[in-house]
Amino acid sequence: MRKPLSTPRAAMPAVLPMRRRAEVIYENLKTRLRTVLPLAMREAGLDMWIILCQEDNPDPVFATMIPVDTWCPILQILVFHDCGPERGVEGINIGGTSCHDLYEWPYKGQLPEEQWPLLRKIVAERNPQRIGINIGSVEWAGGGLTYNLHNQLCEALGPEYSARLVSAEAAATLWLETLTDDEVAMYEHVVAMAHGVLAECFSRTAITPGVTTVADLEWYYWQRVVDLGLEVSFKPYFGFARGPEMRERYGPDDRVIRHGDMVTSDVGLKYLRLCTDHQERAYVLRPGETDAPEGLKHLMAEANRLQDVFMSEFREGLTGNELLSNILTRARAEGVPQPRVYSHSLGYYLHEPGPLIGLPWEQERCVGRGDVTLVPNSTFTAELSVRGPVPEWGDQEVVMGLEEDVVFTGTVCRPLDGRQVGFYLV
Repeated sequence: MRKPLSTPRAAMPAVLPMRRRAEVIYENLKTRLRTVLPLAMREAGLDMWIILCQEDNPDPVFATMIPVDTWCPILQILVFHDCGPERGVEGINIGGTSCHDLYEWPYKGQLPEEQWPLLRKIVAERNPQRIGINIGSVEWAGGGLTYNLHNQLCEALGPEYSARLVSAEAAATLWLETLTDDEVAMYEHVVAMAHGVLAECFSRTAITPGVTTVADLEWYYWQRVVDLGLEVSFKPYFGFARGPEMRERYGPDDRVIRHGDMVTSDVGLKYLRLCTDHQERAYVLRPGETDAPEGLKHLMAEANRLQDVFMSEFREGLTGNELLSNILTRARAEGVPQPRVYSHSLGYYLHEPGPLIGLPWEQERCVGRGDVTLVPNSTFTAELSVRGPVPEWGDQEVVMGLEEDVVFTGTVCRPLDGRQVGFYLV
């Protein structure tokens, strides 16, 4: 039996075939290059952005700038030059990678000894004053340029243009964290798929009380995602919490899911290049029970209240550290029991590159990543928890952690596909 969520959900959507996925990603990328890229470069003060990587070792930004149906041989070079507001940003592909019609393609070969001189010629013709390269020090996703390629680039450009190289970390951050309206709509589809897989795990389809272990459930989730033609965004995790009587009966090493357990999750999948990340909860009914204990339900309601505070505090331009302080200050003032927030941006990558809003071990200030500012059309996990006693479990203190994927539109922060407000009942 499944409990409803805060917004109605349709049945789990069908997975798009690969050809259609490639078309959707291509169309979204084409829009991003026209709208997000100029914004990212201008906010970062870059006249030019050079992205370099090698076959089988893609730069994190490069991987989001090429179509699905392409092959990337040997040396990869993408050059972006801001020609001004009227002409926009020109993109140039120097190498054997077919990107369809997304970029100019003056050289289609695979010989580095021909690519480097052409890059030098393109740079000299445009004479940029600030040339961004991916050598970020805070966001790993903005630091994909290898030491080897950095040396080769400096040698190819010569001292005059090498002196103009600067970090493109700010541009990489904006590029990766800013989604288009079409991508937000697509993300809703992706999160609905993730919710559907998780709901199946929290049912008798996947769980036989007294038989199924948490490891069984982890492999079930992983296999289900693979069978759908998708991939997990990180190693799946399932666990459980139980009352003192059950813990005493079965001991601390028991990993079998049993009647009366609260099953916990931390799982996600990757689909259409977008990652999901969820922590939801199920309760395994004892014989004769029709619902979870009131104490657990109360804690979930308190976690939902913390989610409300979390989403209502989003304001454009705030840093992750400011958001953390505002959320926790208000939650404590409103009597939320032992609130903790450890939220991160989400999208093309799992934990980067937007503002970090707390860590499980840091509830005051996260240096560096917590200083990144909030921008519109960015997505996050509302990852948080409350803690309190459960009377039915002898007032045992229980942590109720929830994690739902949300989007900040610039005016509001909202769930991408509803949120859990009641237990899945197994």
